[in-house]
Amino acid sequence: MVTRQRGRPRSFDRLTALEQATLAFWEHGYETTSVSDLTRVMGISAPSLYAAFGDKKTLFEEVVEAYALGYGAYGARAFAEEPTARDALGRMLREAAVLFTEPGHPHGCLMISAAINCSTPEVEEALRDRRNENLASFEDRIRRDVESGELPAGTDPRALARFSGAVLQGMSQQARDGATAEELTAVAEAAMGAWPQA
Repeated sequence: MVTRQRGRPRSFDRLTALEQATLAFWEHGYETTSVSDLTRVMGISAPSLYAAFGDKKTLFEEVVEAYALGYGAYGARAFAEEPTARDALGRMLREAAVLFTEPGHPHGCLMISAAINCSTPEVEEALRDRRNENLASFEDRIRRDVESGELPAGTDPRALARFSGAVLQGMSQQARDGATAEELTAVAEAAMGAWPQA
């Protein structure tokens, strides 16, 4: 028995539409990006958006996942490829200085800027959880370096992780305020200069 596909086939490229949604949320944040904004930039109708992506919150969840695997993957790569916490976090901050300011997409970090003025508790909590997971991974890597002697015994892993996260978040906002890659690279270098010496 042959089953027939219901409905019309999609008349748009899903990945292109997802990229356009990513840029819209990145530029304007979750709360102020409306469904009509999304359909306009994605070039699709509201019924097509709902059929392909679900509601706005479900679409945003997919956007965040795609961002983490694409634009935002620099941090995970640094941690996977660098031998120490200092090397990984230094590389992450230096690469963020470039990513946060490069042309072709909004400045700063979607995970940070999309949460500003967010009044949807589930979205706010999901973004906060992701940022806190990043801090926990920073702290874990720093703690391992303290235990191995790579960092001094008196180093506070939690404080150093939070310091690094605060620098990254501040760099995101400064990029949105017009800071250049060179200026943010200088911030990254200054931050790494404040790290305890082995």
